[in-house]
Amino acid sequence: MRWMTFVVGALLLVVSVKAQLAPHPQSVLFENVRIFDGQSAQLSAPKHVLVEGNKITRISSHPIDVVPSLNSTVIQGEGRTLMPGLIDAHWHAMLATVSVPELLTADVGYINLRAAQEAERTLMRGFTSVRDLSGPVFGLKQAIDEGIVAGPRIWPSGAMISQTGGHGDFRMRYEVPAANNAGLSRGESLNGGVIADGVAEVRKRVREQLMLGASQIKLAAGGGVASAYDPIDVAQYSEEEFRAAVDAADNWGTYVTVHAYTPKAIQTAIQGGVQVIEHGQLMDEATAQLMAEKGVWLSGQAFLANEYSNPTQGEAKVKQQQVAQGTDNAFKLAKQYGLKVAWGTDILFNPAMTKNQGAILTTMTKWYTPAEVLSMATSGNAALLALSGKRSPYQGKLGVIEEDAIADILLVEGNPLENLDLIAEPDAHFVVIMKNGKIYKNTSETTGY
Repeated sequence: MRWMTFVVGALLLVVSVKAQLAPHPQSVLFENVRIFDGQSAQLSAPKHVLVEGNKITRISSHPIDVVPSLNSTVIQGEGRTLMPGLIDAHWHAMLATVSVPELLTADVGYINLRAAQEAERTLMRGFTSVRDLSGPVFGLKQAIDEGIVAGPRIWPSGAMISQTGGHGDFRMRYEVPAANNAGLSRGESLNGGVIADGVAEVRKRVREQLMLGASQIKLAAGGGVASAYDPIDVAQYSEEEFRAAVDAADNWGTYVTVHAYTPKAIQTAIQGGVQVIEHGQLMDEATAQLMAEKGVWLSGQAFLANEYSNPTQGEAKVKQQQVAQGTDNAFKLAKQYGLKVAWGTDILFNPAMTKNQGAILTTMTKWYTPAEVLSMATSGNAALLALSGKRSPYQGKLGVIEEDAIADILLVEGNPLENLDLIAEPDAHFVVIMKNGKIYKNTSETTGY
C-alpha cells in the first residue's frame, strides 16, 4: 500500500491553509489579561504575558516593553481570560470524519481531505493537541507538523490492535474464515484496525505501529458499541497477550492503553501491565480500587443519553444505553478512589458531531467544577500525554500558562471558570487561538510593530 501513502501526501499538498498567509511574529505580547494557568481554581490578577518564538518567556504584573519590529505584535487583552490550549485525550482525527460505509468504500484521498478540513476546524475550536486513539493519521500529522495544513498536535496510536472478532475487526462476515496469505482487509489496509491473535502476533503488530510512528499503543480489551460482532460484556485478549504488547511498547519507552468497559476486561489488562484504561464505564468498586493501587489512568468520556450521543440503532443502541447507564457510577468511583482522570470525546464515525467537541467537555460539570474540568482538559491531559516519554512527537511543557511553557494559548471573552459554556461556542468567545507561538485566529485590538 505504499502507493496509497504517496497519493495521500500528494493530495494534502494541495490543501490551502489561510493561517499560512499571515506573517509569523517573532514575539507576541498579551497586555492586561487574567490568567487561568491550567491548574488554579481562580483567575490571576491582571498580568502581561510575552511570547517569543514558540515559548512563553515572561509573565509579569508590570508592563513589558517589546522592541518595535516588523515581527512584534501587541494584543490588548482588556481583562479577558488567557488560558492554555485545550487537549482532547481521546480523539479520532480520521475516523470521526466519515461514516462506517464511507470508511469501508470511499477513495482514500477523499477521506484524507475530509480529515484535513476537520483538523483545521478542531484547532479553531481551541483544541491545540489531541491524542489520537486509532486511525490512519500518520500522514495527516506530518502535513500538520510541516505546515501544509492547519490542525492540532497529534499523538498518534496508529491502528487499534484487536483480536479476531474484536472491537477493531472491521471485516465483513463473508471475509471469514481468512485464507492463508490472504490480502489485507479494508480496515487493515487503511491502518484503521489490525487483527492479531496470540502473543507473537500481538508483539509483531505493536512493533509495526511503533515503526510507523505511534507515540502510544492501543489494544481492544473488550466489546464496543461501534463494533459489529462483540457484545459489551465480551473480554478480549489474555494477560499474556497484554504483557507482550506492554513489553514491546516499554522497549520503545512508551505505554499501552486499552478500550475496556467491564471489570474483567479492565482487570486483565492491568494484570498485563497496561497503564491507561479508555472508558471504564462498567467498572465496579474492586476495579476502581485496583486502578488506584496500581496508579492506572482512567481516560474517561461523558457518555450520557443526551444530544451529544452518537445516533445508533438495533443492538448498537442497546450497548450504547448500557454504557450510558454506567457513566455516572464510573466517575463517582474515580472521585472516591482518587484516580488519575483524563478527558476525551471519542467521537467516532459521526462527522456531524465534531462541532460539539467543546460542548461535550462542558457536560463534565455533572461530576466536577468548571475549574476541575478545565484543569483536566489542559494540564491534566498534558500529564497523560507525557507518558509517551521520548516517543512523544512534541517536547516541552504543555497545558499550562507558565514561563518556558510552549505557547499554546487561548484568549477568551469572559471567565470560563464562572461560565464553562463559553468553551462550547468558540466562534463567539475565543478571541485569539495560538498554537506553538503562531496566531491562527485574532479578533482583538492589535498593535503591530
